[in-house]
Amino acid sequence: SSRQALEQARVAVEELDDTKAAVKRLEEENTELRRQARHAEKEQRSLCSRAEALQEENLRLLTKGQGLQEQIQAQADRMASLEVSGGTAATVGGAGGCV
Repeated sequence: SSRQALEQARVAVEELDDTKAAVKRLEEENTELRRQARHAEKEQRSLCSRAEALQEENLRLLTKGQGLQEQIQAQADRMASLEVSGGTAATVGGAGGCV
């Protein structure tokens, strides 16, 4: 009976040790997962900032492209008016439009 009680106590101690080891392992995993989560949050903030910068650059380039398109249209309109008023653009200035 006392031998049985000692065996039960030994088994209980082993189970307790196993439980302590499992808790320690889980705490270490939790610590690592928290570290990874902080890193992912930092990375996400960085990516959001980069996306905003790219959106601003895209808007700037679109605006610049629109301005260039307007300039091209204005040049085309000038060329058309030169053709109408002076024959062809190739004869303007006597050197193919160059001065």
